[in-house]
Amino acid sequence: MQQLFKFIPLALLASISSLQAAPACDKACLEGIADQYRAAYVKHDPKLAPFARHVRFTENNVEMSFPDATWDTVTEEVGPALTLSDTKTGNVGIYTSILQKDTPGFLAVRLKVQGGQITEVEHIISTKRNLSAPPTPIGDVREFKPDPDFARIVPVAERISRARLIAHANGYFSTLQHNDGEIRGTRFTPEALRYENGLKFAEIEKGFKSGRYRFNERVRDRDFFLVDEERQVVMARGHIDHKGVLDEYTLTDGTPQRSVFREPHTWSFLESFKVRNDSIVSVQATFIGAPYYNLSPWTTKPDKR
Repeated sequence: MQQLFKFIPLALLASISSLQAAPACDKACLEGIADQYRAAYVKHDPKLAPFARHVRFTENNVEMSFPDATWDTVTEEVGPALTLSDTKTGNVGIYTSILQKDTPGFLAVRLKVQGGQITEVEHIISTKRNLSAPPTPIGDVREFKPDPDFARIVPVAERISRARLIAHANGYFSTLQHNDGEIRGTRFTPEALRYENGLKFAEIEKGFKSGRYRFNERVRDRDFFLVDEERQVVMARGHIDHKGVLDEYTLTDGTPQRSVFREPHTWSFLESFKVRNDSIVSVQATFIGAPYYNLSPWTTKPDKR
């Protein structure tokens, strides 16, 4: 088990040990506020949710006055929504799908709740765009259903610690960075799946062991801001950078590949990991294409650039 921790930066370990005091809101309170947020968002009416007088708001890593952006354009929540919560930090996570008139999108939300009021709102909204970079992978909002296991409560006797949950998520990103076939700091069940913008990707471990993602230069600014201990889920933000210099490469079995990234490119994400039996069993992520080396306004201690 010790190997699960050796890839965690010292600064991250320090942050784990200095968690904020428990907020007044319990789990039912936090997730009830998440439901109120979703209702207010679709109806374009902030009065329907308990917002603080000042709300810090970002959408796709751009900070702006609240409300703005898709708060003005959302026309329908397709759902169903997946809600996560962390009573130790007051963070709430939501994954859902929406329509903006005829434009479908997958929406990930982080809310910060303090004293029963929403003080921070972070959106990552992914719609189908195809510019010079590879098209953003996206599924059908009418067909997608979240992995039901994500929402299930794990029996107390089967749970692992917050630190080990974070170690698994961090190990996933360490495996994704400079992917060469080595699994670093985590493990997967054979049937582990990833859902990315509503698209299903099977056999996570097999993909990593093949070295398919060698074009990932960095997975940086990793921030594990929500740990839902009851569900054994970690939610994180971060960025994946592609320098665009890798052209041809081979998989670990010798199969030739050509990188799809032909210029500098970055993915920005809000991603969550479900852990059972000390292994990752499912991943759900909302990804967007971003300017190369983009920085999130929520990143207070970015990695060395």
